[in-house]
Amino acid sequence: MRTATLKFYIGIDEVGRGPLAGPVAVGVALATPSTIKEFKKIKESKQLSAKQREAWYARIAKKGSGVQFAVSFVSAQMIDRNGINPSIRLAMSRGLKKLSPNSKHVRVLLDGGLRAPAEYRDQETIIRGDAKETIIAIASVVAKVKRDRLMMRLDKKYPEYGFEQHVGYGTKKHKMAILKFGITHIHRLSYCRNIR
Repeated sequence: MRTATLKFYIGIDEVGRGPLAGPVAVGVALATPSTIKEFKKIKESKQLSAKQREAWYARIAKKGSGVQFAVSFVSAQMIDRNGINPSIRLAMSRGLKKLSPNSKHVRVLLDGGLRAPAEYRDQETIIRGDAKETIIAIASVVAKVKRDRLMMRLDKKYPEYGFEQHVGYGTKKHKMAILKFGITHIHRLSYCRNIR
């Protein structure tokens, strides 16, 4: 295959659609087919422990791994203002711009109901794609690790909410903390209205 026509693969996945607090994150990963084969044992982020995700992230981020990636966040305030789906699309566009791939030479694989901008003509949305396609699993892992790390830092700022344990999701402990201490600027007001 000539270099001029070589297809890179892009995998895209989102993390943090449902939490009560924190941003939504979209991971965008780019690699050649041969590089992807080297990561074929990776699993979607939900099937990995935090320690396993960190180990995979270190390998992906290592210089010379052959994987380029970007993780973009959209804040709770933006989610409240624009809704979750437009926020995910915004984060996706930011991630693609960071990598600046030539849209003619890439095939984009997306998880679930995601859809890339129209300029990426060769794209496919795959239900449970993070479990079926290695490049989407890579995007899933980098997005999850980056978002979890952010929530760990926020736990130090807001220790009473327990972000270290639930990373913003609506656990009983988190809801009780909201009732006791109130809403912070990192909470999604539109997600917290019915907590009682």
